[in-house]
Amino acid sequence: MTSVAGIGYLDALLPGLIIALLASAVLPWVNRNNTIVRAVAILIGIALGWRYMSWRLFETIPSIDHPINFITGTIFTAVEALTMVGATASQLFLTRTRNRTADANRNVERLRAMPTLPKVDVLICTYNEDETILERTIIGTRALDYPNFRIWVCDDGRRAWLKELCDHHGVGYLTRSDNAHAKAGNINAALKKLAALDDKPDFISILDADFVPRPQFLTRAVSLALDADVGVVQTPQHFFNPDPVQSNLALTRVWPDEQRFFFDIVMASKDAWNAAFCCGTSSVIRFNALQSIGGFPTDSVTEDYLVSLRLREKGFQTVYLNEVLSLGLAPEGLAEYSGQRSRWALGFVQICRGPSGPLRFHNGLPLVDRIMLCETFLHWSATHLFRVLGVIVPALYLLFGIEAVHANVIDAIWYLAPFLIAQWAIFTWLTEGRVLPLMSDLYQMLCSTDVLKAVVSGLLKPKGQKFKVTAKGGDRSKQFLQWPLLRIFCTLLLLTMLGIVTTFLVDQHEQPSESATIALFWSWYNIVVLTLCCYVCSEQQQRRAGQRFDIRVPVELTTEGATRKYEASDISVSGMQLLGRAPLPIGSTVNVRFAGIDVDARIRRTTQNGFGLEFELTDETKSLVLQFIFSGKATTAVHQIKPHLVAKALAARVLR
Repeated sequence: MTSVAGIGYLDALLPGLIIALLASAVLPWVNRNNTIVRAVAILIGIALGWRYMSWRLFETIPSIDHPINFITGTIFTAVEALTMVGATASQLFLTRTRNRTADANRNVERLRAMPTLPKVDVLICTYNEDETILERTIIGTRALDYPNFRIWVCDDGRRAWLKELCDHHGVGYLTRSDNAHAKAGNINAALKKLAALDDKPDFISILDADFVPRPQFLTRAVSLALDADVGVVQTPQHFFNPDPVQSNLALTRVWPDEQRFFFDIVMASKDAWNAAFCCGTSSVIRFNALQSIGGFPTDSVTEDYLVSLRLREKGFQTVYLNEVLSLGLAPEGLAEYSGQRSRWALGFVQICRGPSGPLRFHNGLPLVDRIMLCETFLHWSATHLFRVLGVIVPALYLLFGIEAVHANVIDAIWYLAPFLIAQWAIFTWLTEGRVLPLMSDLYQMLCSTDVLKAVVSGLLKPKGQKFKVTAKGGDRSKQFLQWPLLRIFCTLLLLTMLGIVTTFLVDQHEQPSESATIALFWSWYNIVVLTLCCYVCSEQQQRRAGQRFDIRVPVELTTEGATRKYEASDISVSGMQLLGRAPLPIGSTVNVRFAGIDVDARIRRTTQNGFGLEFELTDETKSLVLQFIFSGKATTAVHQIKPHLVAKALAARVLR
């Protein structure tokens, strides 16, 4: 591999421009679900990635004559190479995808033809969630259209009011004397009690306390579990509140939650390789299979992934049904988001260090699972470390002259531009916009420090780690700052800006070097990412768990004997917004009828294009409203992602 420094900047850009033109001309017209098409596109991206990486490995590591530069460059290049290895593996798995909806449609008919449907025990796992969250889940679960199920609330908080709530709604209540092994221990304690019953279940279903199933959840999921070798049916997690990036950057209407890439794209691909795994909530698990492995494993804080591995060792597969069958709460704040990701990282490291790890060659794991475990380990370790080093390395050069990448601008453009353009184009096409470069880097940067701490902790001490519950339903009525993370991002931002000022404004006695020019452009990108990170650290006001849903429904409103017709623009458990002029002053009582529900309400506010109602609910009408919202009418999804609208929203948030 030789330098291309003899060509000009436009010539260096030419390969990247050609790839951009080809991608824009071809990709919109081909089927992203076709395996051959996916494979060709992804392999082109991988080839260009390793073309770039080969250049990095053989041409850009500083000379050993400069030991500090050489050591720094070698470390950074090694981390980048490991990141590329992990990315290559993950992209190879994306060459396939599988949609089991047609299988479920066929199997539902088979299920309904059975004289007695399999019994399912639904376990609602809770520790410290409040009554509003739990009652919503209980009511939603009771509305399941499956004819043979029981509901058990597994309370690790041992709360008397929750037992009363369960009695009120006619569902089972289970608890235990301690909190050993956290959620896994809670489920295992429930399994022991279910195993002692005369009428044991055929399957259990796991629901987190904040996840409300749609009525067809069990029917659809159990239909895929009829074959005896299916141990787990996993369905995706969808959310009815924005994640912290959506809310704090005002992106809710133009950008989906971060988990859409994983559940909509990644899990469907893993399923195509027979390597889908349990994600905890919104799953159905074969009871006897789970009993055969001793219940949920307790040697990792990600017990859900581990349960699939242990079942796979026994010959049971996990299948994935990519349908919206439940809605729950995403982490509402940045601390909760980062803490959840660091727990996942810790759990995967524990798995890799444990008996089901990828390098334990006599544990019965298939090769594909071993590769996926290695790929996931590299994601949590090398990828997040590379993201942090990607901010530090250019600042080191600009401030102290420590050169980790020895290159000139034309070479960098020649090798890097085709790779980046191909990756951006392919992933935007493959994921329908769910992956955009800036947004991916932002999400990684936000949790990178906590994730890396968790990785180190798991490597050094794989046993004895505590499960940290992701807090849900907290007070979000006031704006506040996440100071611990904000300090980190502000420090990195100031160092980056100081490096630019020092090199290009203070030291003007000599022409900036090629490496300084690369560091400048690199630093400007880092400034954008770090600035957005700082904005995300400013937690914005949010409505609490009584989230409003964009549901358009015709409404009849009766006042003083006269009935008027309106259209609702959104609805929550506590009220709705109607389009049009309010018929009476604020505070007036009206009767509202919609979707077969009859409820009294008060006019609470007026807006520019309508007015808001607050329901006066009874237990019966509250149940009806909740069932209506979560019956499939509710949606918070961003159906079409347009990069220019994301960019516009980001700019508006920063400049306002």
